[in-house]
Amino acid sequence: MAKVTYEKELTALLVIDPYNDFISEGGKVWGRIRAVAEGNHCVPHMLQVLNAARKAGLRVFYALHHRYRPGDYETWKYIAPIQNDAWTHKTFEYGTWGGEIRSEFEPKPVDIVAAEHWCSSGFANTDLDLQLKKHGIHQLIVIGLIAHTCVEATVRFAAELGYQVTMVRDATADYSDEHMHAALAVNLPNYASAIVSTNEIVESISSMQAEPANA
Repeated sequence: MAKVTYEKELTALLVIDPYNDFISEGGKVWGRIRAVAEGNHCVPHMLQVLNAARKAGLRVFYALHHRYRPGDYETWKYIAPIQNDAWTHKTFEYGTWGGEIRSEFEPKPVDIVAAEHWCSSGFANTDLDLQLKKHGIHQLIVIGLIAHTCVEATVRFAAELGYQVTMVRDATADYSDEHMHAALAVNLPNYASAIVSTNEIVESISSMQAEPANA
């Protein structure tokens, strides 16, 4: 892949689903991704990228999965398997600890939190594209969960909409090394302009001139 250069005013960090159920001990999905997440230091790397983006004055956007509420799916005529799984396990249940964003990743007042997505793509049936365009963003740096579902779907959709996307390969996780390989080595190279390490993207972000903190 060609080396990507970033224009500060056009670039934002997109954080996908940093819920306790995904990335905190005791979360409903943590046990399934723990081996991969601990193996590549996913959570510390996500935090490292987020902190670097904030320090550089980059915009930060959040793409969050719909938090389950009783009655969400009961009257639906069709339901995708991934939605049925969320319904069965009450993943990211609204009003519970698991449905809260892990404390280190809490949005700041200046951050943009898009409407929650119902399936996998952070763009589908949300205002994420509108919010990005209203803030003049054309380049996205993506971190978060899970590599082969919400991350891949969001990156694909972003490419369809014309965004230039960089995926941070060790700031995501999945159920197995096979799932990670499928997402990062097979599928995402078709849509992401760059797939880089945390150290590489932090170096790129840090090279941007920092502005005074506005939050």
